[in-house]
Amino acid sequence: MNILVCDDDKEILEAIKIYLVNEGYKVFKASNGLEALQVIEEKEIHLVIMDVMMPQMDGMRATVKIREDKNIPVIMLSAKSEDTDKIMGLNMGADDYITKPFNPLELIARVRSQIRRYTTLGSLETKNNVYKTGGLVIDDESKIVTVDGDEVKLTPVQYKMLLLLAANAGRVYSIDEIYERVWKETAFSAENTVAVHIRKIREKIEINPKEPKYLKVVWGIGYKLEKI
Repeated sequence: MNILVCDDDKEILEAIKIYLVNEGYKVFKASNGLEALQVIEEKEIHLVIMDVMMPQMDGMRATVKIREDKNIPVIMLSAKSEDTDKIMGLNMGADDYITKPFNPLELIARVRSQIRRYTTLGSLETKNNVYKTGGLVIDDESKIVTVDGDEVKLTPVQYKMLLLLAANAGRVYSIDEIYERVWKETAFSAENTVAVHIRKIREKIEINPKEPKYLKVVWGIGYKLEKI
């Protein structure tokens, strides 16, 4: 597996390279976002470790450019630990976020997790009855739901609701439609029932349920699963 490490701090760059090489990975280096984009165009890269603060092009902008046509995992590195910075990085397209100074074992564990997710999703896309948006995958053959490679346990009702929305990602379903399709009975004052289950699903699949990435409300109409 080929990993690109992008950081303008040469000592951190070399340290990360040593950790990764010791784990058997091949490592490419870049010192800013522009160099990272060039390496990605020239080499087959399976994962990127991207610092946020860099000259010429920072990690946020570089990640946005990567996401224009690549689905490779991106782990962001930052000296900032505030939740708002983490959420911003994830919203820009990063798959994970780790704060400096970091434990090398934690970094390696996150790298393994992201590569496992990336390679697993690549094989899932060829199967029937598999619905994928971003890091969310619903395999209706095995009835397994994963988010970024980690399995999520849903109740039967929660699974049916998520599957309905995933099979028609981007389409908005009214509350009554969701209720009638999932419960198989006429909707009557179904707002609270559906809303409670939506909240429970978000708690399981979203990084920040209050700012959902996948399961969106369309005010006055209903809900949809976002295409990512």
